[in-house]
Amino acid sequence: MPEPDLSVDADAAAAVVPASMRAWRVTRLGEPAEALSLDTVPVPAPGAGEVLVRVAAVAANFPDVLLCRGEYQVKPELPFSPGIELVGTVAALGPGVSGATVGERVVGSKIGVLSEYVVLPASDVWAAPASLSDAEAAGLTVAYQTAWFGLHRRAALQSGEWLLVHAAAGGVGLAAVQLGVAAGARVIGVVGSDAKAAVARAAGAEVVLVRGVDDLVAGVKSATGGHGADVVFDPVGGAAFDASTKCIAFEGRIVVVGFAGGTIPTVPAGHVLVKNYSVVGLHWGMYPGVRPDLIEMARAELTRRADEGSVRPVVDHVVPFDRAPEALTALASGTTVGRVVIEVAS
Repeated sequence: MPEPDLSVDADAAAAVVPASMRAWRVTRLGEPAEALSLDTVPVPAPGAGEVLVRVAAVAANFPDVLLCRGEYQVKPELPFSPGIELVGTVAALGPGVSGATVGERVVGSKIGVLSEYVVLPASDVWAAPASLSDAEAAGLTVAYQTAWFGLHRRAALQSGEWLLVHAAAGGVGLAAVQLGVAAGARVIGVVGSDAKAAVARAAGAEVVLVRGVDDLVAGVKSATGGHGADVVFDPVGGAAFDASTKCIAFEGRIVVVGFAGGTIPTVPAGHVLVKNYSVVGLHWGMYPGVRPDLIEMARAELTRRADEGSVRPVVDHVVPFDRAPEALTALASGTTVGRVVIEVAS
């Protein structure tokens, strides 16, 4: 890194920060290893209502892989940085910012955080729970808020209900398992291997089914005594969604979170009517702009749960910043458990 020599705008409260930084950028679309370039670029200055964050760690997410491929719903112009959630330290405040302080440890989310410094709206960062390490806290914002909104806002999960979680050993799946258990639900996890089954059980899943080995529909019906799953949390789509429609309970709710399996299913409207269940979508990214009050509620609840120990992001492994493409490649392989984290600054 160059010697610090940049002072931010006189109207901003700031520590002294360097003039340039390293950032991973997508320079051409493709798999992460081919798409990403480690470039030196100017450190951005925060504008009105923004904060500059010195990034400590970035949690890799499947949307990062899709961004590299040009397959995500948001398609930034080349070149751009991937990375959608981080933990770091506030380095500067833009004009008009209140509620944040320079030196404060925060977590946050925005496309483009895979760099040494990043500017975010002040509303998009919040105090990192002191109970979590940087590697753990890096994966709190997206996965856990997605799971919280899916289970509590969209599905209205109740204590004692059966919750079926697909990809239960992945980042968002483990978040759903932990939050489901914390809510008093009885959790059934679906995973891809015996090794992943152990992780789902450790997170609190009462029953774990291995995809491709166990009969998912029969397994859910057997576990629930024929009742079926009251709530299904589905970030996979395709065959996982189809199976869920066959083991959903009366007045059950299937929450569509994503399509990591690569196939977007068609909702069978006639079947929905005959079996009397609901299919609801979850786009967590809409809530900060539409219902920021609910974002504040979720953040407070997640902080409380983290501090009491009922939620704790599971970290598969940590890679250094200069090997960031390895983290996205590992994530794309589907072999990881929990979060793969990129350590940016120690």
